[in-house]
Amino acid sequence: MIKIGIPRALLYYQYYPMWKTFFEGLGAEVVVSPATTQAILSAGSSRVVADTCLPVKVFCGHVLALIGECDYIFVPALRSVKGKVYNCSKFLGLPDMTKAVIPKSPLILDIDIDINKGKRELYQAIYKLGRRFTWNPFKVRQAGIAAWQAHLKYKQLMAKYGLTPSQAIERISNTTEVESKTPWDNPPLTQATIAVIGHPYLLYDEHINYRLIHRLEKAHYKVLTPEMLTSEQLELAIARLVGRAYWTYEEEVVGAGGHYLESGADGVIGIATFGCGPDSLMMDMVHRQAARLRTTAFMSLTLEEHTAEAGVVTRLEAFLDMIHRRKRRQTEVCV
Repeated sequence: MIKIGIPRALLYYQYYPMWKTFFEGLGAEVVVSPATTQAILSAGSSRVVADTCLPVKVFCGHVLALIGECDYIFVPALRSVKGKVYNCSKFLGLPDMTKAVIPKSPLILDIDIDINKGKRELYQAIYKLGRRFTWNPFKVRQAGIAAWQAHLKYKQLMAKYGLTPSQAIERISNTTEVESKTPWDNPPLTQATIAVIGHPYLLYDEHINYRLIHRLEKAHYKVLTPEMLTSEQLELAIARLVGRAYWTYEEEVVGAGGHYLESGADGVIGIATFGCGPDSLMMDMVHRQAARLRTTAFMSLTLEEHTAEAGVVTRLEAFLDMIHRRKRRQTEVCV
């Protein structure tokens, strides 16, 4: 059986159930790289120039971790997934960059996704990918339909039950029983809610963000993430804040940030990576909105390869202390 390797980085947290369903529908076995470690990050960083952003360094490390474990590595090039909305250059050139910096990697399976070219081009790209496994177009079509349904189920599961991608993947895989989170619209008066916004590859990689979400939950804060919102909620927030999105995945920052700033969350933490132009612009938009509203505390964390855990923890503790004092004052007023 052909083994397809999927790096646990970049778009993994958004599309893994869809990719897994597609390849298994074509008779392949899917192999996922292990969780990020310092060794994986260091290995990936050694293959690229210093100016390369942190998420790409992590991705290269995961590709290296899959060498010898699979026959192919799936590295898609996502140019655009919505009309007139464009992706960062690191996603566009990812297959070519992977081949260049890791010449000993298994064969790269790539697919060029650009919605702006029309449905015909998209279907042809999917069939071209499927022909690596079968020449039966009906089998490829069935695998594609099943993959899209798996993707919709995945997104609905996170939005309906307030799950993170990791929790939703576990539930879909039936590997562990994940408890549904209660709706946060009316949380207990004494419980603070903290929204964490940013791209999934920053929010859910516990090594590079030093288990930020785990620290918040351990401190008994209710954590909210972009995946817990519906597409309609995100689009409405973007429309209110900037009119229309220009960057792919802008909803994860601008949409989620705009929504949570106006929905009653006690605090919003934005996570970005150093040297990322789109991230810096989008996070600044959210920061400006927080300053205009003056109702919700906002903190921005910028991560890079040499970010110290002590610095992240110190800033987080100071931010949470401010939230706690504000929440206590509100409780005293209500009493």
